[in-house]
Amino acid sequence: MFMNFRRIRKCQCVQLLTTCFALSVLMVSWEQVDHHVVSHMRSYSYRYLVNRYGFLNGSFAVSRGAALALNNHSYLLDHADACAGGDVLLLLFVKSSPENLERRRAIRSTWGNATYARQRLGAGVRVLFALGLHPDAGRRAAVQRGLLAEDRRHGDLVQQDFVDSFHNLTRKLLLQVRWAHTRCGHARFFMTADDDVFVHMPNLVRYLEGVARAGKARDFWVGRVHRGAPPIRRKDSKYYMSHEMYPWTSYPDYTAGAGYVVSGDVVGKLYRASATLNSTLYIDDVFMGICATVAGVSPQEHVYFSGEGKAPYHPCIYGAMMTSHGHVTDIHRLWREATDPAVTRTCSGLLGRLYCTAVKTVLLCKPYNFNTYPCKAAYS
Repeated sequence: MFMNFRRIRKCQCVQLLTTCFALSVLMVSWEQVDHHVVSHMRSYSYRYLVNRYGFLNGSFAVSRGAALALNNHSYLLDHADACAGGDVLLLLFVKSSPENLERRRAIRSTWGNATYARQRLGAGVRVLFALGLHPDAGRRAAVQRGLLAEDRRHGDLVQQDFVDSFHNLTRKLLLQVRWAHTRCGHARFFMTADDDVFVHMPNLVRYLEGVARAGKARDFWVGRVHRGAPPIRRKDSKYYMSHEMYPWTSYPDYTAGAGYVVSGDVVGKLYRASATLNSTLYIDDVFMGICATVAGVSPQEHVYFSGEGKAPYHPCIYGAMMTSHGHVTDIHRLWREATDPAVTRTCSGLLGRLYCTAVKTVLLCKPYNFNTYPCKAAYS
């Protein structure tokens, strides 16, 4: 009896300490948690109850001269005729940093291989890499010599003379839009992607060809859509947005910058909209959303475009995959596995579809499954 009483007291002591610890953590983090919850509630309320962003036209509007002055950058590397001679289904720009040579090599030998797209898929695909200047002035000259040698060999680098940094991503976006509009205006689709994104080119080509055949390749913008996203006000976040730059509670709808596709006519609309907007807002996918809102274009969700997350490795996933984010060292392995003919055999037929639905439900429908494919992808 004495031992039981001691055991009970010990258990109560542990519970008390655990409760105190939990309350301490909650008190320390409550301000941040409260701010996060409140900001999302305000943002979603505006997005779904008001859903008007007419203020963007007036608040971000600048003269054409001012817009040009903000992005009057010269080309250091360019290939103005890269789209010449032939039908172009897809112009794909990869946002790359000057030092990421190995990533570019991996892309050229896997999903970004235009020869593969032409010979195996029968599609005209042009893949270019968008870059700025190396941010370290001391290393810039040596890195630039390497880029010149790389470009002489591959002829696929497009570079302007702004510093390549996170806070200049909007400049890189405008480089791509300007180049696509002025030098590849006949491309039916335009895509931008990070250099750590895997693009399942066979799936993407089939999908875009289907969109074109169905006559839906106008006002087309597809990717992982963020709706009602609030600006992040924490100064320790790289996505920090000051009230001075963006005072409202909600961003307009936009697609995750890791990878999205627009139709050729949308490129022209974005180009014209960007020529009248203040581009100092440095979060490029949000600025894209602002341009599209001004241009009257809305994004559509595709469940197999990923956000920040990496898709699960499985043939049932590969059968529908469009993009997956966060691939650097495994890109060759993923390319081999994702394009293996066995994937089609696994996913086809009634039994294959039932099997893959069950597998994808297990892989995607988890409470901690964030920023990859949503649970509903298992049933689409």
